[in-house]
Parts: sequence; C-alpha cells; structure tokens
Amino acid sequence: MFTDLPEEALRRWQSRLRRPDDFDAFWATTLSDAREHGLGLAVHEHPTGLATIRVQDVSFRGFGGDTIRAWLRTPAAASRPLPTVVQFVGYGGGRGHAEDALFWASAGFAHLHMDTRGQGAMWSPGSTADPEGSGPAVPGFTTRGIEAPETAYYRRLVVDAVRAVDAAAALELVDSERIAVLGFSQGGYLALATAALQPRVATAFAFVPFMCDVARAITITDREPYREIGRYLATHPDREPAAMRTLSYLDGVNFARGARVPISFSTALMDATCPPSTVFAAHNAYAGPKSIRVWRYNAHEGGGLLDERAALARLHELWGR
Repeated sequence: MFTDLPEEALRRWQSRLRRPDDFDAFWATTLSDAREHGLGLAVHEHPTGLATIRVQDVSFRGFGGDTIRAWLRTPAAASRPLPTVVQFVGYGGGRGHAEDALFWASAGFAHLHMDTRGQGAMWSPGSTADPEGSGPAVPGFTTRGIEAPETAYYRRLVVDAVRAVDAAAALELVDSERIAVLGFSQGGYLALATAALQPRVATAFAFVPFMCDVARAITITDREPYREIGRYLATHPDREPAAMRTLSYLDGVNFARGARVPISFSTALMDATCPPSTVFAAHNAYAGPKSIRVWRYNAHEGGGLLDERAALARLHELWGR
C-alpha cells in the first residue's frame, strides 16, 4: 500500500529540519583532518577466472587514517582512463565478492565498489573494520556515537565515501574528470553526501536514499534501520536533544541544501523503509540540477536494475558510449 503523502503533496513537501550554522565548517574541518593522514593508496591484482572483467583489490585511508577496502572492476582490455562509477553499499552489506556487481565494468566503466566499515555481515560480505568505539547504542549502526556529531558513526562513513572518490581519482584507469557516485538506500545517502562534499564528483545517483529527514522518518515508520533510533530514544529520552543535534549534521536534507552537481533521485511510494516524503525532502531541498523517478507500486527495492539502467543511459548522454 502507499505509505506516505499523496504524490502531488510529496512534490511540494519541505522538511522542517534546521541546518546548523557551522554545518559547512564542521565538514570542512572533518575532511581536512582526514586528509592529513595521506591517501595510502594500494592496489593488488585479484585473480577471478573472469575473461572480460579485471578485478583489483584497492585500499585507501578513510576517517582517522583507517584502512578502507574496495573492489576496482574494469573491462579486461582497458588501457586508458575510463569514465568511472564509485558505488556505495546499502545498510548491513559490504563490497561483496570480487565477482559480484559486474554491471558497470561490463558497460565499459571503471567501477570502484567501496566496502562499508563495520558492516558486511547481514546480506553481502565485507572486509573493513570500524576500530572506533562509541557509547551505549542500539544494535546496528545508526545510534553509534549519536551523543555528538564528532563521535557519530555516519561521520566516519561519510568521510570514507569522500575519500573513496579521492582514491578513484588517483587510479591509473580512472578518468578523474568523469567520476559519478551512486548507491541505493544507505548507499544513496552516501552518494548524496559525497556529491555535496567532494568537488571531484561530476554527477550523482541517489536511489531510495536513507538518512534523509530523519526526524520525520523515525515518527512515521517502524521499519529498521530507523527503528533503531526510536528504540534508543525510548530508552534514553533525556538524550533526545543531543541525538537530534547530532543527526542534523548527518541528515541528507542538509547535505542537499549545499550541493550543486547534477543528481538523479528515485523513490518508491510503497516504501516503508525510507518513506517517500523523506526522499522528496532531500530532492526538494537540493540546490543543484536534479530529477526524481517515482516508482508507484514498488517498496524499498525501488527501481532496482531499472534505476541502474536509467543511470547508464544518463551517463551515456553526458559522456558518450
């Protein structure tokens, strides 16, 4: 069933979220601190037995200088820099197996598939640890370090995503002038945040993005992962002001308000995991060129492969085949 406002109301929806006055300064300082650790880029061949796709195991330094892993998949015959898609993973998943996610390399792109720190054990394997600690948290990731923006898990993850684009731009087979970021759900949120923070990004695709208009999301859906935040606040009601302040520095709506690169969103009207009004809140606040595809009868899968097919068509339009 439809889970939210009627579509005509969604297109007018405006979030009530306030953008902290020091939002830009907070993220500028965060990224400056991360870059002091150097990129630490390392690339190793990863044998797969595939005939048409080459896979390399990439590592780089993310937040705090922590080692972040990624797969680089390219057409086996590639000998010159390629247009590139940097992809981020949905909640609970990791970068998967080397032979997974062959769509973009098969289409002729370089494809850097970033692992997600501390995740990768729910539906797709990962190999990147999150060595940072946190205070009391509900099982999951949304409430880790929620007491302050400086300690929040998603601060670390956003930095990793921005640094993944730095790493991509330094790779021999990547055309640093043609880098797109893309993801579904949590990955869509990271694509949105990276589009706002990373000047190397040429265009972005945020499909059914998570972590947008969070204050609304936690009151209109009981689905995980938003329910983690509700359970945390039920146990620690006195911490609501601090938690909501922290989330305001992480919310996709506030990233959208400062972003300028072209972006394509998608949302699904039967999505109870990332309700469509929360996605429209980010889309409607987005300061740069934007579009949104609405899937009327889909849930959190959104358009799935059809979203990726549309992204491929858009990149062909921008950069040629």
